[in-house]
Amino acid sequence: MDFELDNDNFLEEDYYAALNVPKNATKEEINNSYRRLSRFYHPDKHVDPKQKEKAEIIFNKVKNAYEILSDPHRRAIYDSLGVKGLETEGWEIVQRTRTPAEIRAEYEQLAEERAERKKQQQTNPHGAITVNINATDLFNPYDDLGLDDLDIISNDSLLPNIEVSGMTFNQSVEFPLTQKDTCTLSGQLHTQNGTGTGGLNLSWRHIYSHKSWGEVEVVAGNGPALSLKAFRTLNKRFFWNGGTILQFTPQGIRPGIMSTLAMQIDKHSVGYLTYHGGIRSMVSTSVIRDTESAQYNFSIQVGLPHSYISISYTKKLINQELKLRLAVKGGTFGGIFEYGVEKRVSKHSNLSAAVAIGMPTGVKLKIRLTRANQVYSFPIHLCEEILPAPIFYATVVPVVVYIIVKKGFVEPFLKEQHAKEVEKQKQTNKAKLLQKKKEAQAAVELMNATYTRIVEEEEAKKGLIIVKALYGRIISTPGDTHVDENTEEVIEVTIPLQCLVKDSKLVLHELSKSQLPGFFDPAVGEEKSLYISYSYRQQLHEVTIRDLEALRIPKNSHKCVSPT
Repeated sequence: MDFELDNDNFLEEDYYAALNVPKNATKEEINNSYRRLSRFYHPDKHVDPKQKEKAEIIFNKVKNAYEILSDPHRRAIYDSLGVKGLETEGWEIVQRTRTPAEIRAEYEQLAEERAERKKQQQTNPHGAITVNINATDLFNPYDDLGLDDLDIISNDSLLPNIEVSGMTFNQSVEFPLTQKDTCTLSGQLHTQNGTGTGGLNLSWRHIYSHKSWGEVEVVAGNGPALSLKAFRTLNKRFFWNGGTILQFTPQGIRPGIMSTLAMQIDKHSVGYLTYHGGIRSMVSTSVIRDTESAQYNFSIQVGLPHSYISISYTKKLINQELKLRLAVKGGTFGGIFEYGVEKRVSKHSNLSAAVAIGMPTGVKLKIRLTRANQVYSFPIHLCEEILPAPIFYATVVPVVVYIIVKKGFVEPFLKEQHAKEVEKQKQTNKAKLLQKKKEAQAAVELMNATYTRIVEEEEAKKGLIIVKALYGRIISTPGDTHVDENTEEVIEVTIPLQCLVKDSKLVLHELSKSQLPGFFDPAVGEEKSLYISYSYRQQLHEVTIRDLEALRIPKNSHKCVSPT
């Protein structure tokens, strides 16, 4: 569960589900689905005036979905921005079913979102706060002190001394001048053991083309400085960036130079060759390989004051929104082994924790929270030596604290907020929910004739027959095939599913089933499931899937085992 709520897509139309096609459906698949549904809902297929009226409403929705998905331009907008994108962000086209109050509220919300988005685009603020914590007294309690020394130690000093040893603040904002010119104002402030330094930077960047840009930066702080930077794409595989800096000191001008040549090795790999010239000269090379499931990083640096080799590996667990990282670094300064984890905790926030074990640095715990363009880092120095106790606590305590906070505070709070939001949305969209329910019931009525025909055809060839299908908030224990259908949060969908059967097969895609023809959402905001009991070759089968899960039946694994 995320640490935030997201109700942007509440009750939004899903055109793929309306046609029961996957999101990567071809034009032919969309056309075939539209023709199939037209046989059910086209007004000309019905004689009774009431049935004809119901068919017209449903057919218009199917036709609208077909027109959008069959138009490449509108489909691309819908895939990226949803229904609101098709409404040109809500201003030019408004759904006719909305009341004036709903339209007014939507306009106000869109105006606020657009103003906030415009402000973010114009300033693009970035910030970073680092708080260095010295907690070495926790695991270095000066056990070697003699009894005589205890007489001069006050009672307060017997407690571990944890202090903030340093802090660093970085902040930057952009000022777009033209489409090709941008000014950036940034500042830094650093304190270490009571001594502080700071600086103020003002830069101007000009984009010459999509292949190159140049930048001039003026630095004030520990002596004025002037730097020039440039970037250039050389060809499809190579690009270069570099620059020079002139630092003005009482001893004279101190020059420096930096240059990086990068090469696109393949689709997922990039190599870098970097040179820094000046007081701290160095040359380094690195190769980064980044795929959907993992990232590899290998680098070598030779220079002053240190030379080293580093290797890191990051495993990406996409479904769990989790990253696991291992890194080894060794050189003239000593060696460091680091392992850590990064978890996406909300739509805009990532939380990470890492343990660094090294010589001569000892044991450090690094905690970092990234929130949009803001980064908050807390390096905690636990021990100056490598000992089992600080390594154990640095590994276990962050995990335990995360679980306690999440399970004990965050999830109950979000659950309560979610319940309030669902109830609010139910009341706000009461008329819309009722309308969707009526449309689903009307669709089922229009399917009756087709349902009878398909069942007869499937029975004749001992094919796929839907015996019972239920959709909604289904609560059942593993191994328990009984489903309680006597609740408002569960609806029967036997007829709609049977009408989706073709050639003794039923295929459902990774889309919410609530917008399939003949379906509606009986449990808004809750986790829903689909239970199906079906017969194939006169053998009873059963399966239960989650709302967004794909399904293809029949399957041998669904076959019911008769009790002996």
